[in-house]
Amino acid sequence: MASSPLDSRVPAVLLRIDRNPFHHGTLGAVRSLGRAGVDVHVVADSAGSPVRSSRYVRQLHPPPPPGAAPADIAAVLLRVAARIQRPAVLIPMDDAGALAVSRLREELAPAYLLPQQPGAVPERVADKAELAGLCAAAGVPHPDTVVPDSAAQAASAALRLGLPVVAKWSRPWLLPTDSGLRSTLVLRSAHEARELYLRTEEAGSPLLLQAFLPAGPDRDWFFHGYADRSGTLRAGGPGRKLSAWPRRAGLTAVGEWTDNPQVRTLAERLTRNLGYRGILDLDFRRCGTTGDYHLLDFNPRPGAQFRLFADAGGLDVVRAQHLDLTHRPLPPRAPQPGRSFVVENYAPLAALRRAPRGRELAWYAPDDPVPGRALWALWGAHVGRRLRARLPGIPPASPAASTPVTDPSDPSDDEKARSC
Repeated sequence: MASSPLDSRVPAVLLRIDRNPFHHGTLGAVRSLGRAGVDVHVVADSAGSPVRSSRYVRQLHPPPPPGAAPADIAAVLLRVAARIQRPAVLIPMDDAGALAVSRLREELAPAYLLPQQPGAVPERVADKAELAGLCAAAGVPHPDTVVPDSAAQAASAALRLGLPVVAKWSRPWLLPTDSGLRSTLVLRSAHEARELYLRTEEAGSPLLLQAFLPAGPDRDWFFHGYADRSGTLRAGGPGRKLSAWPRRAGLTAVGEWTDNPQVRTLAERLTRNLGYRGILDLDFRRCGTTGDYHLLDFNPRPGAQFRLFADAGGLDVVRAQHLDLTHRPLPPRAPQPGRSFVVENYAPLAALRRAPRGRELAWYAPDDPVPGRALWALWGAHVGRRLRARLPGIPPASPAASTPVTDPSDPSDDEKARSC
């Protein structure tokens, strides 16, 4: 660890409010910073999660509950800061955490090192209705979007955009956990659009409808980066989604670092126009008719597959943020195009194939093997519970053996339904 360019005197705190024990991005951040000699504190619900068994976790802290008020989130983070007793780099790992930290900047700044974001930029880009206007102002292609103000207008907008149509809740982090509502759906009739609009009050944010673009080869792309104090994009790069879970409309199961000047240009243009600072994860889909890359989502935090873009010097977006906020120089980028990233529980066969240009697995690592082993025991139990719930005549598992989870096999906030 002596050769690490990171300042090991400054710890890192990872915040995750969403309950998802299978969030491999959190483990990736733990390992990346821990390998560089940084003490890593995790504020997340780690019960039943492989993350808790990583050798690189310095300490686990209980998170604020889902839907917690900003004051409660601030109280949790300030308690953690008091235990650490020195300023730390704070990295939210989900949208709810990123937006809370943005709103609480003044309260948290004495205890945490944070990017200097202008205004409420993280909340603006995470709001799926507002993102359309931000893209238009920056000249970045975005799906045709309608925000209906009545059930009748929702039905007519669905017909005008062309069925099927994508429906999204503008602020998915506000969805009640027990509502059964999903952040993104593909609707196939005007009646479905009308009925969904009637649940707007329950959802807590406006419904928006977007024109749909069918899936196809070489169409799903993403960009991960870190905008430093000057606004320059550092670390990360463009990548191509080779496999998704669920198929065609889910999170990245297999990704590849692939150079794409068009995607990079769009990311730089939007970041510059917004004055954005910090880590970002952008999702694009290429339109098969025009060839344009349409921005679908702007996530103001690390994406779960950010470790795909660990370059030849070990630099990734979380290390870039730590270096930048501790006023240490960022080394020149050493891209590794062709490198791949595989989430083993979603693409087990891909994890066994040869990877001549390098590959990182989401869960298993030779220097930190226990989380990989823990995953398969937990994943097997999880899949077993799902099968018991779906197949008649099979008794459910006892409550003591169950761990409440956000099921990553169901479309949820992690789902990136593709639209254009």
